[in-house]
Amino acid sequence: MSGPSVRARRDTDNRATERTVTFVVPDGIDDPLRVSGGNVYDRRVGEGLRAAGWDVSTVEVRDAASAARALRQPPPGATVLIDGLVAGWAPAAVEDAAERVRVVVLAHMVAAAFPDVTAGEVASERAVLAAAHRVVVTSAWTARELGRRGLVDASRVSIASPGAAAPSPVPEVPSPVAGGAGGMRQDRDGRHLLCVGVVAPHKGQDVLLAALAQLPEQDWTCAIVGSPDAAPRFAAAVRRDATRFHGRVRLTGVLGRAALAAEYGRGGLLVAPSRVESAGMAIAEARARGIPVVAADVGGIPDTVAGGGAILVRPDDAGVLAAALHAWMSEPSLRQRLRREARAARQSLPSWNDTAAAIARVLEEART
Repeated sequence: MSGPSVRARRDTDNRATERTVTFVVPDGIDDPLRVSGGNVYDRRVGEGLRAAGWDVSTVEVRDAASAARALRQPPPGATVLIDGLVAGWAPAAVEDAAERVRVVVLAHMVAAAFPDVTAGEVASERAVLAAAHRVVVTSAWTARELGRRGLVDASRVSIASPGAAAPSPVPEVPSPVAGGAGGMRQDRDGRHLLCVGVVAPHKGQDVLLAALAQLPEQDWTCAIVGSPDAAPRFAAAVRRDATRFHGRVRLTGVLGRAALAAEYGRGGLLVAPSRVESAGMAIAEARARGIPVVAADVGGIPDTVAGGGAILVRPDDAGVLAAALHAWMSEPSLRQRLRREARAARQSLPSWNDTAAAIARVLEEART
């Protein structure tokens, strides 16, 4: 074989190597019983990178030992994208891996921002972020918060906001608008409220129930969707509290994709009463469907709803949340305006292709 042909083949092989990544994620990201914003994000990113021509080896791990094994497998000089949750399980392994491979940490949240975080968890987060060659975050707030806390230099941080449409090669068809075609019932008065997220203190479902208790005369129903497993005691207390509403509040647990889509289809308003939130995947899903949002003015939520169609309220304040819900249900002009803004905002939402492209750029830059 002639010299130029050999060089051409080697150049092709080098390009293939440059577009190869090991993606280390929590076990069960495709499990319908473990639906979470982080899992959905990771799954969509993997799909988007593959669709863009990347060779993605996804490794699911369940604990520190399996995370450490996964980080030892890639050859020297390889690129590893690791979910921040997994990285926090095995900070020493991340530090060791960073000596021989290019480590990019995907930080869905700022652990140090949670009120119940332990000193050990904060130390793990600091060690992981210090070792990473690059850090990807899901919102501008997360980037600012990491810098404010001195956890990582801004030059090593990039933002890849959650998408709101299917990745290629599937055509980019926006999610159905709630109340529109496709057999979904239209909630004209916005009486059916939807709250989506793991049932845990940082998501604030207790604040929502306290607010609803102040609206006994309003005609509303509410579905609280999410896993109770992360904080069992808190979830049990929420379930007990929900019984006093005599069926007006449903706790559905985790829902599969079709059932969750049906809940969004029935929803007139998404309520996100979080105490801490990096971006808000449920908010992005609601906005993709043109559903207005009432949410706590905290973390990355203001960035997520910057296009309008939302009411922001003081976090951890049931009275203020109740007032906002009362206004939504009693003022037709307010509902009309927020719906109009929410539908218009759909046009400017990032797609999952955009998310994957942003991460691909970081992976390429990490090799230089």
